[in-house]
Amino acid sequence: MADPVTDPVQSAGAAVVVRESSGTRVATAVDHVFRNPVLGPLAALVLACVAFSLFTDNFLSVDNLSLILQQSVVVGTLALGQTLIVLTGGIDLANGAIMVLGTLVIARTAAAATGQVTALLLGLLVCAGLGAVSGLIVSRLGLPPFIVTLGLLTILQAASRLYTRETVLVEEGPLTLLSGGGYFLGRFQVTAGVVVVLLSVLVLHYALTRTAWGRHVYAVGNNDLAAKRTGIDVKRVLLSVYVLAGALYALAALQAFGRSPATSPNAFPTANLDTITAVVIGGTSLFGGRGTVLGTYIGALIVLVLQSGLTQAGIDPLYQNIVTGILVIAAVALDSITRRRAR
Repeated sequence: MADPVTDPVQSAGAAVVVRESSGTRVATAVDHVFRNPVLGPLAALVLACVAFSLFTDNFLSVDNLSLILQQSVVVGTLALGQTLIVLTGGIDLANGAIMVLGTLVIARTAAAATGQVTALLLGLLVCAGLGAVSGLIVSRLGLPPFIVTLGLLTILQAASRLYTRETVLVEEGPLTLLSGGGYFLGRFQVTAGVVVVLLSVLVLHYALTRTAWGRHVYAVGNNDLAAKRTGIDVKRVLLSVYVLAGALYALAALQAFGRSPATSPNAFPTANLDTITAVVIGGTSLFGGRGTVLGTYIGALIVLVLQSGLTQAGIDPLYQNIVTGILVIAAVALDSITRRRAR
């Protein structure tokens, strides 16, 4: 029998096995991180920040990081509603249009001397009501969410322009409350809007992971027929998701006033695509049943980090869109591969 200590062939073989085992563990750990719906987007965010800090001078400055965080409040809030719908296997192409119409209704109602609080409640009713319309059509008539929300998008874009063609301003008051905030670490500004969106993420994360309603949302997204056989009221779950998403779009409208007191029918023209990008990059599966709101908000930050970093690097905005599109396709492809392996 060969001595394992003195036999050079056996020793070399053992060393190769050890190296392969170590390399396999590292590869498995990396694979686990990037497949995780929260750790994957978080790792991508950190890598993007490190990369841009090396190639630009001011990316990690306090002012720039604070600006990115403040810019995330509108798209981040819209993306939370988008996430709920995508988790059920649907998609909402009209979320930006619902929010814009909500801002117009709020602004014009407030200008009519009815009070900003009353205007805000009316805007909430409009946005949640439009979400309910989509939810009823999808859940009761069984139409594809893509078609339903695409049609609603077209209707609302025209309705907003018919409602007003002007830029509408709101006065300082409850509607601009989310623009205020204190400072942290010197010039790093944390506005009330940032606090609200972070609280919204935490509340929705709890609802999705710690309540029966949340489990039902994931179950419907995984397999609605199987969910129905287990006693879940699929139609009610779908309707509740679309109504809650509409309420979140109303919150996004309030966040928009926190960013700027002016609104118009032409505001946020790519909001729907921006939110879908955030949802996909954030690790939520477009096939439904998998994802988190934590990952979605991180995805929104990734999109804004890319825009900020590429702008500071002097990259043309058109090339920025190309990079974002490639990331979306790569994220969907990775999700598709992961699902096939899980089978």
